[in-house]
Amino acid sequence: MNILISTLSQTPIYQQLQNQIKELVLKGMLNSHEQLPSIRLMAKDLKIGIITVKRAYEELEKEGIIINLQGRGCFVAEINLSKIKAIHIDMLRERLLEIKEFADAVDISPSEMFNVLNEIYGGNEDDK
Repeated sequence: MNILISTLSQTPIYQQLQNQIKELVLKGMLNSHEQLPSIRLMAKDLKIGIITVKRAYEELEKEGIIINLQGRGCFVAEINLSKIKAIHIDMLRERLLEIKEFADAVDISPSEMFNVLNEIYGGNEDDK
């Protein structure tokens, strides 16, 4: 499992781990019923605290991405396509909230944001 943790990031380490595992699952790089490394092994490999990994796994379990079978370990849950779409929309919402906070902080109006989004998608002002 290829996971990179940045100590320079504003995002908490548990959340970086959580997001990267979620992406691996949603991209199909981790399949349903596949076992994740134990909390201790993951912490050792990434050189982070056990509590940090435990929190990331707990958050993933709350989201229904993984299941924890007591005494057996953590496994990727079976996820249907509509649930994957809902998770992707939630992830998009989180990123857009970060962008909104940035825009508010630097005084960029919603209409200016929409213009930029239109530019990105190759539209123009008349397409609204």
